[in-house]
Amino acid sequence: MVILLGLTGCDSLVKNLGGPPANLYTLTPKSTFAKGLPRVSWQLVVEEPIASGGLNVDRIALRSSPTELKYFARARWTERAPRMVQTLLVESFENSGAIIAVGRKAIGLRSDYNLIAELREFQAEYFDAGGIPVVRVRLNAKLVKQPRRAIVASRTFEAAVKSEGKDIRQIITAFDEALGKVLRHTVEWTIKIPSG
Repeated sequence: MVILLGLTGCDSLVKNLGGPPANLYTLTPKSTFAKGLPRVSWQLVVEEPIASGGLNVDRIALRSSPTELKYFARARWTERAPRMVQTLLVESFENSGAIIAVGRKAIGLRSDYNLIAELREFQAEYFDAGGIPVVRVRLNAKLVKQPRRAIVASRTFEAAVKSEGKDIRQIITAFDEALGKVLRHTVEWTIKIPSG
């Protein structure tokens, strides 16, 4: 059974007692997309998604109720969740083979469009009595035309995937599947909007 620690200082207490270091987890980019995705000649910058303080961390979030946020003990993402999602978005766009150039703002790419996102849900939810969580990922995306900074389109993408069990590895697999669906839909939508 996965041990849960609250939002308070419990995690630092475990470190002070000499507990084992946290296991690090990461997720994978998408590499399969809908057939017939158009090839585009414009360039895209993917900005780091904004997120609430509770999700803007490298800790893996869970909810036992809609109003309570906790974290898994001794399990962390390899980087802050929004930064990880940004990396996976860039890699997924590259894997699509549909766009001439995509990157982060930091590399100095002169973009035709910027993708600005907000990570609104990124947690395992234990709302049912069975103890098997549902992983929920929700991302609001805005496509912004440069240099006018005009919003061309906005859409929210959400996926919920039930874990196959209580083990942290099974929960991470559910995170990977849920985020994968959101990544795929975000890439396909972004590519099609200026072409439509």
